[in-house]
Amino acid sequence: MEEIQHKTMKRGLKNRHLQMIALGGAIGTGLFYGSASTIALAGPAVMLSYLIGGIVIFLIMRMLGEMAVDEPVSGSFSHYATKYWGAFPGFLAGWNYWFNYVIVSMAELTAVGIYMNFWLPDLPQWAAALAVLIVITALNLINVRAYGETEFWMALVKILAIVGMIVLGLFLIVTSPAPFPANISNLWENGGFLPNGWYGMALSLAVVMFSFGGIELIGITAGEAEDPARTIPRAIGQVVWRILVFYVGTMAVLMMLWPWNEVGKEASPFVQIFSNVGVPAAAHILNVVVLMAAVSVYNSAIYSNSRMLYGLAATDDAPKFLRVLSGRGVPVRGIFVSSGITLVCVVLNYFFPGHVFMFLLSIATCAAVISWTTICVTHLKFRAKCERAGKMLRYRSLFYPAANYLCLAFLAGVLACMTQIPDMLPAVIVLPIWLIVLYLGYRCKKHGQAQA
Repeated sequence: MEEIQHKTMKRGLKNRHLQMIALGGAIGTGLFYGSASTIALAGPAVMLSYLIGGIVIFLIMRMLGEMAVDEPVSGSFSHYATKYWGAFPGFLAGWNYWFNYVIVSMAELTAVGIYMNFWLPDLPQWAAALAVLIVITALNLINVRAYGETEFWMALVKILAIVGMIVLGLFLIVTSPAPFPANISNLWENGGFLPNGWYGMALSLAVVMFSFGGIELIGITAGEAEDPARTIPRAIGQVVWRILVFYVGTMAVLMMLWPWNEVGKEASPFVQIFSNVGVPAAAHILNVVVLMAAVSVYNSAIYSNSRMLYGLAATDDAPKFLRVLSGRGVPVRGIFVSSGITLVCVVLNYFFPGHVFMFLLSIATCAAVISWTTICVTHLKFRAKCERAGKMLRYRSLFYPAANYLCLAFLAGVLACMTQIPDMLPAVIVLPIWLIVLYLGYRCKKHGQAQA
């Protein structure tokens, strides 16, 4: 493929695409499968965990939205970090975000194998992961509209399924032979609403935050969104009620339907609980949905990673060959690189089936904390510069600057909680090493530029 300088990314994402990308961005494995871990830590108080984590993420999304509306570019907060904070923070933000979504990609592919085992227990997890990798990579090579259209329908199915599940769950609760309040007594029986105390609920936030990874994708889409000044604020505005309905509401129904201490990790809690309450058809339908959710998030990961590599190449933070676009404005080389690296997941699932998910989840959570921290600090510097210049902003974040410092303190607390969970501790230990690797990579880049 020849590089043609005038090729640009196409603004092919319409308002309905952005709405569904925003609505479906965080509805994936973290909610459908990872919630088993949060339930084990927090019990029925998992509802409160999702609410607290959701409020923090919403505040961070408003910060990103303020910058994205002011300057809608591909590469998003990596570009803003470079412009308002410095060259190294921009380099770190971009490569860390790319790495984060590579790990998320691997976690989603791992979940695909787990979900397929619900129907085909003898199917190797690596085979299902490889099949999804090939199909989704091919889809993303077409154009951005193909990604947007596919994500629109998969997100719509996820949303309708969750709403349907909540309605069915409430119907089962209301029609339960036990009178009120016995029909919802699972919320306080088996050790109470906080069976592991506030400490257990605090630890659950470490897993909960993985569920919210991907919400910041709406900022990445800014460079390919039609009328970003209108569509981005509207999409971000959906976050509040999405959290209330899809996370808090869903967990409330699940915790009423089934004792929290009987939810295992052999399948999605959604599938398991509806199987146990005697609705096998619902369990099969939900397994289709959770499978589609994992594929959907993998689809978004390939899209996001390729755009981040393109943005890094545009600022000379990545090899120039990644800046090549196809005739349809697709960064095909970024897609191949990102998809190729996720093949590691197929290998991991071949050698270590059943042991990969929590390991990947913990690494992804650490990387996400770095991304969210970068957004908070970059926004502080962005707003300070705007105030010095007397610039009026079309879309404003909430409670600046108190919200920035509150979110930074919360993210530090998440890392502290991760050190108390044995499966997550290795990721926190590796985190400083990852930051050193990024810094060395940055210094090598600077050295190479000086030599040139």
